[in-house]
Amino acid sequence: MRIATVFLLFLATLTMSGQSIEKEEIRQLADEYFLEGMFTLKEFLKLPNLGSNPDNIDLNLKWCENTFQDLNFETEILVSEGTQHLFAQKTVKKNAPTVLFYLQIDGQPVDSTKWRQKSPFDPVLKECLGNDCRIIPWEELTQDFNSDWKIFARSASDSKGPATAFMQSLKILKAKKLKPKFNLKVIMDFQEELGSPTLPVLVRNNRDKFSADAMLIMDGTRPPANLPTLTFGARGIATMKLTVYGAYKNLHSGQYGNYAPNPVFGLSRLLGSMKDEEGRVLIPGYYEGVHLTDNQRTLINSVPENKDELLTTLGVARPEAVGNTYQEALQYPSLNVRGLRAAWVENEVRTIIPSEALAEIDMRLVPETPAERQIGLVKEFIRSRGFHILDHEPTQQERKDHTKLIKIESRIGSLPFRTDLNSPLGNWLGSAMAHVFGEGNYIRMQSTGGSQPIAPFISELGIPAISVRIPNPDNSIHAPNENLRLGNFHEGLMTCLGILTHKYE
Repeated sequence: MRIATVFLLFLATLTMSGQSIEKEEIRQLADEYFLEGMFTLKEFLKLPNLGSNPDNIDLNLKWCENTFQDLNFETEILVSEGTQHLFAQKTVKKNAPTVLFYLQIDGQPVDSTKWRQKSPFDPVLKECLGNDCRIIPWEELTQDFNSDWKIFARSASDSKGPATAFMQSLKILKAKKLKPKFNLKVIMDFQEELGSPTLPVLVRNNRDKFSADAMLIMDGTRPPANLPTLTFGARGIATMKLTVYGAYKNLHSGQYGNYAPNPVFGLSRLLGSMKDEEGRVLIPGYYEGVHLTDNQRTLINSVPENKDELLTTLGVARPEAVGNTYQEALQYPSLNVRGLRAAWVENEVRTIIPSEALAEIDMRLVPETPAERQIGLVKEFIRSRGFHILDHEPTQQERKDHTKLIKIESRIGSLPFRTDLNSPLGNWLGSAMAHVFGEGNYIRMQSTGGSQPIAPFISELGIPAISVRIPNPDNSIHAPNENLRLGNFHEGLMTCLGILTHKYE
């Protein structure tokens, strides 16, 4: 009791003096409020959060609105092209700097049959050794928790876990009567997994409302070393649908085999020609403009990385040959086949020649490789392979005139962004991380491989942005059995407390 009293008196002194909270005090606060944070996350994860479902958006928006109102934030629902976003703000001191926080609230679709639990929206606590996991009853979760236990649910890592760590840290400051060292603004996105299609217009129409000195993104996975991480950029994304056509309809393979062309082979040859056997894209000009200097390589490769361990974790014998390391590979645009479809397989397989074959492609982009250019390069390459390109279903005349028909549909999603590793924002965050975890115990990454819809804020507001990474690298985001390691959530609380109480200059 005496120690607790002294601790509370110490925190009160800090509040009055305006000093930063020391490392041990930050850890004690994270310890004290960890359980409450975990059960808050459990409650949050029970809410289905598919961005294409308006009822899901309403449910999660109301939960977030209530949470921020309880934290004495001013909240406002902003509508852009019919889509709701939640904005919250708190002024700590009139002339203090302002930091805008981005929270992703929606999640990827789920296939419940692939999850090793009753429902992806019924959070389960597990202890895992490799792929062998045992369920831990929630009543066994105590202050003396096992850091390697994990909570399994859709959006546990991407990104309700990080959002909850941030909100729980604000609750801690309120409970202890501590104030953040800067003014706060928060934007909550309920359609990130759809590419945040209405966000650019929202930012353009609300420049003054979003005005800030910097932006922090509470989203993204840590690299394999699983150390607290700051990421200074993200690749953009563009997607393409390629449909290659055969006959008007599916045909019996016995009656028409050796006569009617199978579009699967045409599509396969096309896809195979896009990359060499070492994974390098063969489309002319695809990497044009990307040049890493020796100094850049040194900074990029300062991230701890063990190639052999990473390959073992992935279960592959060798990496593709784009860049000399994993970190270098993230600085280049990628070309990925994310899905294929033609007829049926396994229990539904049938002896037919399919009438069409579909490939879904995604391209991760860097600032030097804009989406419009990359889409144009892919189209020109396909044309050079003898295909007649369509933007519609082929007509009878087009089927007569062309032996190789393909319909191409494309979409541009998030744009890439990059913040200087040695920027003032980066130096401030680095100072906060070093204060909490010690020098050498956190990571600064130039770019993540994934995409985040942050470019509209950077271009419209003219502010730098950095992503604060909390989730474990083996979290299975977007896939069945997504999870968040408890130790990572605890470190997330420490990270957020350290940042919120570190003076921003």
